[in-house]
Amino acid sequence: MADVQKQFTQFHDAIKQKRFEDEQVLRDKRDIVRKKLDDNLPAVFEKYGEEVPTWTWRDQGSYEMGTGTKPLSGDFDIDQGLYFSLSVSDVDPVTLKKRVHEALDGHTKNVEVRQPCVTVWYHKANERVYHVDIAVYSEAGANWFIGDQLAVGRLGSSEENKGWEASDPKGLSDEIFERFGGEDRKQFRREVRYLKRWKDHKFSSDGNAAPNGIGLTVAAYHWLTNEYVDEYANGKDEPDDLAALLGLVKGMLGRFTSTYHEGAFARRLAVELPTSPYSDLFAKMTNVQMGAFEEKLEKLRDALEYARDEVDPVDACKRLRKEFGDDFPVPEKKSTARATVSPISSSSNAA
Repeated sequence: MADVQKQFTQFHDAIKQKRFEDEQVLRDKRDIVRKKLDDNLPAVFEKYGEEVPTWTWRDQGSYEMGTGTKPLSGDFDIDQGLYFSLSVSDVDPVTLKKRVHEALDGHTKNVEVRQPCVTVWYHKANERVYHVDIAVYSEAGANWFIGDQLAVGRLGSSEENKGWEASDPKGLSDEIFERFGGEDRKQFRREVRYLKRWKDHKFSSDGNAAPNGIGLTVAAYHWLTNEYVDEYANGKDEPDDLAALLGLVKGMLGRFTSTYHEGAFARRLAVELPTSPYSDLFAKMTNVQMGAFEEKLEKLRDALEYARDEVDPVDACKRLRKEFGDDFPVPEKKSTARATVSPISSSSNAA
């Protein structure tokens, strides 16, 4: 059996998106948008005769969680949380997003109020290269018992398509970091990145055709079992990313069940948030999209099993490249001339 941990490590290095603290360009974009809003928002509220509230910022999303992956399209996204000290009973969610939009309007050629956020698009040579998603909240301290509330809706949205929704991204990060610490957390982040790149390589980015990144992240939270080389058998303690990923994919496949959705029964995977609002993160996928998701997961499982059982690392990596794309390295034949023996894996924790 082939040992392909070296190739998984190289793959991870190729697809890993650095965090804010390590990436000057991303940090600059974040800071510019924050300063623009901090400078302009008071005048916008005063223009409408409204009391100027206080607000705070939080990094959130994959960068805050350390699971960011380089996009195949080149369009990097940065997630920011903007928390206002306003009660949900005192302000309309879309009106609040309009204030944010007005404070940013003209900053770039395209600032857009979208359903879950306000987005600032950055272009280079007419190509999108970055976008900053600003999620607008009514903070928990301004509301009784209902926690942070996310402003949802577009300009002109009907009453049924706008409102306040419970959302706790910080609580989710804390929950994940509590479950995975030290080397386990590092492997958790790698496994999430592998799944995200697989998703980008295998699915269209249109609509809800692809499983979303947060859903894959929470799936790993629920069903990842960390795997390491058996230190007693090999005299070392190293990660076994292939075994961990195979176990995770099998765990996901094992939880597809026949579910009534869209007026029919279909095999679906529910991935529920462990924090408020405890919703199914794949609920918006259609039954047809969910069927394609299961089929592609089965092919990924088969490729991982092939790589696990294949003697030749070159053949193993060629099969994995078909699943993950060209960033997955395939070693030269001469570098793998010696027979390799797959290490014995051990689990460090139970999912």
